[in-house]
Amino acid sequence: MRDQRSAVATSTALTVVKVAHTVVWALFAGCIVAIPVVSIYGMHRAAAWLAAAVAVEVLILVVNRFRCPLTAVAARYTDDRRDNFDIYLPEWLARHNKLIFGTLYVAGLAFALARWVLAPR
Repeated sequence: MRDQRSAVATSTALTVVKVAHTVVWALFAGCIVAIPVVSIYGMHRAAAWLAAAVAVEVLILVVNRFRCPLTAVAARYTDDRRDNFDIYLPEWLARHNKLIFGTLYVAGLAFALARWVLAPR
């Protein structure tokens, strides 16, 4: 009975970590997508705040050797090491997440910067 409770607790803990990781990912993915959108509307200060929030996340990833700290937490609860073992994303997206959203972030920053520089004053 104790092993069964332990397995349930482990499964619940992994689910909590995966949900938290997915929510955090969605927040930052949303920020990245929003940067050029708010820039189109001339909301340069909002674009800068969104870019700064993502920059903090990038710094956290750099300090953690380009791994989300939640990945290490999830690893405590499973031996699974597929690309999406720690998050509720399709495996292909989890595998290419940094490339896809890193490219979108840099492109969004370049776009927002160009819009800001060319904005009428």
